[in-house]
Amino acid sequence: MNCKLIRLTMFLVAVAPLAACSGLDVKANPTSPSYIADRETQYGSLSSDKGLLGDVFGGSKSREPTGAALGVNAYLWRGALDTLSFMPLASADPFGGVIITDWYTPPNSPDERLKATAYILGRELRSDGVRVSIFRQVLQDGHWVDAPVSPATVSDIENKVLARARQLREQSQASSG
Repeated sequence: MNCKLIRLTMFLVAVAPLAACSGLDVKANPTSPSYIADRETQYGSLSSDKGLLGDVFGGSKSREPTGAALGVNAYLWRGALDTLSFMPLASADPFGGVIITDWYTPPNSPDERLKATAYILGRELRSDGVRVSIFRQVLQDGHWVDAPVSPATVSDIENKVLARARQLREQSQASSG
């Protein structure tokens, strides 16, 4: 009898932690709008005056979200995601502010592919708050070979991210004002 009781106890101790994890959504995308909205509903907005951090620390001086929930400026983060949305997303770190795309082949250029990495560098919406790296490869003799990227292309993408971030800030201020 003692042996059966010990085995049952060991089994329950081993299975209990697994059962506790059954409610976790391990496939949730922390960059999706629905995920962010669900978390803000559950925990409150971390970047607003009336959110969780506002309650704890007495609110922020600025009405502009600094990206406290993300670790970086929310407008630049969303602007970068929106700007690079035509490319498949490989990974996104909302706390470190890094977005990495997978290779993208333009429909009109099947012998070329592009990949991008965007770095959001701070919590303020500033023109130097985003850096983008573009990688380009061309198909030669059945192998992908690195090719140069025009600095103007990188600059254009960074400017589009900044323009989108400003547009998002204006929309946010118009809806809250």
